[in-house]
Amino acid sequence: METVSENRCFGGVQGVYRHKSEATGTDMTFGLFLPEEAEDAPVPVLWYLSGLTCTHENAMTKAGAQAWAAEAGIALVFPDTSPRGEDVADDDAYDLGKGAGFYVNATELPWAPHFKMWDYVAEELPALVTSNFAINEDRQSITGHSMGGHGALTLAMSLQGRYRSVSAFSPICNPTASDWGRKQFASYLGEDEAKWAAHDALLLMAEKGLDIPLLVDTGTNDQFGDLLMTEKLAEAAVKKRAEAAIRLQKGYDHSYFFVSTFMEEHVAFHAKALWA
Repeated sequence: METVSENRCFGGVQGVYRHKSEATGTDMTFGLFLPEEAEDAPVPVLWYLSGLTCTHENAMTKAGAQAWAAEAGIALVFPDTSPRGEDVADDDAYDLGKGAGFYVNATELPWAPHFKMWDYVAEELPALVTSNFAINEDRQSITGHSMGGHGALTLAMSLQGRYRSVSAFSPICNPTASDWGRKQFASYLGEDEAKWAAHDALLLMAEKGLDIPLLVDTGTNDQFGDLLMTEKLAEAAVKKRAEAAIRLQKGYDHSYFFVSTFMEEHVAFHAKALWA
């Protein structure tokens, strides 16, 4: 693993690291914030999954999460959203290919050789981070924005017992019924829609429910609101009696101005669960 950079940040360290990934067959880069407490003992960790077009860097520099994580004494991990490299398949559209991994394991060409983002985020990167840094692997939570909110929700519902809490900013809640989902799932997973259900938060909520606290924020002025289907997730959560706060924030859109506004509340929400 190569250290790309390390900077002092709110008493801790904001690092960027690069490593060869077995899951994707490429070099992968991730950001990691470690609070000051990590100098003495392993600390809880909050995973942040980013949205379409993003890299590890967007949330690391725009979300304002480090200040609140430092206050709470928790680490933050910022994975990339897709494999990168000259031999990695791509598409001219921003919502497919590089920057648009959708946190699935692709089975279809030309995506299958490298687009194994589920294995990377669910297995490989957690093993790497917990074995090389002062991270308490028994105290993990997860959050994300947009496509990353989709990833956070589906990982939390599929890997029940892994995380202590889950939250999302403007998540894609029902991708099998959305233009942000159907296109990508058909490309990555093939035309058999039965295989898509494992990556749809609404369908997973209806089938499995959720046994950890959930917090979702979506802006009422979100320019992609029709693609997100927040209200459907709320209905499914009520039917499953899930412990959920699903909030519509008046006047906010899909941007990082929105994310940074409510980041303090999300970090506090996770810190409560992580330190319980």
